[in-house]
Amino acid sequence: MTTATISSKGQITIPVGVRNDLQVDAGDRVEFVPIAPGRYEFVAVTREVTELKGMFGKAGKAVSIEAMNAAIAAQGARAR
Repeated sequence: MTTATISSKGQITIPVGVRNDLQVDAGDRVEFVPIAPGRYEFVAVTREVTELKGMFGKAGKAVSIEAMNAAIAAQGARAR
């Protein structure tokens, strides 16, 4: 098990082995994802937003703002 110590400023140094495994370096972002009460998963945020292009396929028919607002209003009315 790899451990780290929290500084008085609330900072930790990620051990080199963990940084290498996650392929993170200075300036990279990480997320702390809650997975259970008192437990978090430490995840490297290494994907660029441009990598998401095409993930959901091509958009269907274009929808106007007015049509979106009408759909939202209709759903809100049904929820009452």
